[in-house]
Amino acid sequence: MTADSTVGLSRRERIDRTRSRGWALQVLYRWEAGGGETDLLEVLNEVERTRRIAPRRRPWVKAILRTIQEHRDELDLALSSVTRNWRLDRLSRIDRAVLRIGAAELLHLEEVPPRVAIQEAVRLAESYGGNDSARFVNGVLDALYHAPRPDA
Repeated sequence: MTADSTVGLSRRERIDRTRSRGWALQVLYRWEAGGGETDLLEVLNEVERTRRIAPRRRPWVKAILRTIQEHRDELDLALSSVTRNWRLDRLSRIDRAVLRIGAAELLHLEEVPPRVAIQEAVRLAESYGGNDSARFVNGVLDALYHAPRPDA
């Protein structure tokens, strides 16, 4: 059993969340490739014109994208504070998107246990990133998780 089971999700719901994160990654990549100026939910709608996202996955995709849109500056600042010698704008689009998804879940989507947020981001990095992406994402998100919070 994964840590996600501690929040009462069924196996099907955990799979749906995992796949929702993959959709969110695709939307973020497309958004950034288009210049990052449009609304993320508009980009989601564009993606859905050519791809079918299962209706049961859509709410989590939207929750992730909405969180990133509402808190992007804060997320980027938090990530920058733990990525010493790395600027976010120098990272690949995939790594940056994976880190934003992980940070959004860690910092703002409280129903996701921290270990699950990190583990799921690492899985995305393994599937879509470069050779060192998973290790890098794990290190950055672990540092973010352990970093002192101003509101704590």
